[in-house]
Amino acid sequence: MANKLYPSAAAALDGLLRDGLLIACGGFGLCGIPERLLDAVRDSGVKDLTFASNNAGIDNEGIGKLLRTRQVKKMISSYVGENKEFERQYLSGELEVEFCPQGTLAERMRAGGAGIPGFYTKTGVGTLVAEGKEVKSFRGEDFILEEGIFADLALVKAWKADETGNVIFRKTARNFNVPAATCGKVCVVEVEEIVPVGSLDPDAIHLPGVYVQRLVVGAPYDKKIEFRTVRERETV
Repeated sequence: MANKLYPSAAAALDGLLRDGLLIACGGFGLCGIPERLLDAVRDSGVKDLTFASNNAGIDNEGIGKLLRTRQVKKMISSYVGENKEFERQYLSGELEVEFCPQGTLAERMRAGGAGIPGFYTKTGVGTLVAEGKEVKSFRGEDFILEEGIFADLALVKAWKADETGNVIFRKTARNFNVPAATCGKVCVVEVEEIVPVGSLDPDAIHLPGVYVQRLVVGAPYDKKIEFRTVRERETV
């Protein structure tokens, strides 16, 4: 059995990075983002990257760090509202953006992981999302053709994994990580904990080790919060 565990994020990405990659990245806001791996991508200096990710993190967090260093050429995303640098680069023509409805983006990744080159969906029919895409009628209703995403590299954040790469995510931090993992030619997962083979319940595995080529432990993590909202303290 090949050893999948690497001593650092940089080591886990060694030999995988080059300019112009299409990278599928898990995460939703700051929840479940592979922050150690993204830092290693930034530090490597590769550029002209395309990221397929629900969003670009926030300013100076997640993919937002790579926007700051001008290493991202294009984003395939569904939500970009919390990142001022993203907004600035897009409006100034420095960043190409392919907006993709959230469910469609998840299905495009899942389709790529299943080897499906494309699928038809009603989502986006009659909107800007449909521009330039094939339209086909089924049962008298129009559908648009969306292409599966086949990424060069997948970057994923998980909770636990065993030494063979069987992975468990924690609650909503699963988000886009599973479809992102499956659609990459090579999948690198950062986890909070590695446990011995056989210690995870097979019925609880969210991502089988067959999809995972490399692992790195990223802990300890700061639990970052995008918006901290608290109620005002009542006067006694």
